[in-house]
Amino acid sequence: MEIALSLLMGIGLSATSGFRVFVPLLIMSMASLAGYLELSPTFEWIGSYPALVIFLVATLLEVLAYFIPYLDNLLSMISSPAALVAGIIITASVITEMSPLLTWTLAIIAGGGFSLAGKVTSNLVHTGSTTMTGGTINPALSLLESIFSAVMGILSVLFPLLVIFFAGGIIYFLVKMKKRIRPR
Repeated sequence: MEIALSLLMGIGLSATSGFRVFVPLLIMSMASLAGYLELSPTFEWIGSYPALVIFLVATLLEVLAYFIPYLDNLLSMISSPAALVAGIIITASVITEMSPLLTWTLAIIAGGGFSLAGKVTSNLVHTGSTTMTGGTINPALSLLESIFSAVMGILSVLFPLLVIFFAGGIIYFLVKMKKRIRPR
């Protein structure tokens, strides 16, 4: 059961990294330092004070950059690879009692996959809002995404079972978007 909860937590935090790359890493660092999160021995550095400071500064810069119209779209495009890597690292770091082969396989498939799903969702929303409004509502969207990322990150650590509903919501949204985009 502990492995399943760790995997769900990793998936939830990874999906969250698709919206903001550094927010889930900051949450993980704080949770580890507070004793709420056990990290894999290889990734215990995430729960250190230097990492906390780095993640805090990176989170602030990332969140603020998303409030600048058009820069947010550029940042969304270039942060896709970073979100993928973050998703893999996040999932691998919370799976503590599994062989390295299974840990990395699950981290790459589940962590990377859900991180990219979150990133695609975010990119679709930002591109659509820029197309429809010329970017005027992008700062409001960025605020909502930042709040969503923080709330989902915290919930993923405290209540990993909620991740099932979160993951289902992302998959549902992507399927609906695919049906809308597909030519008829």
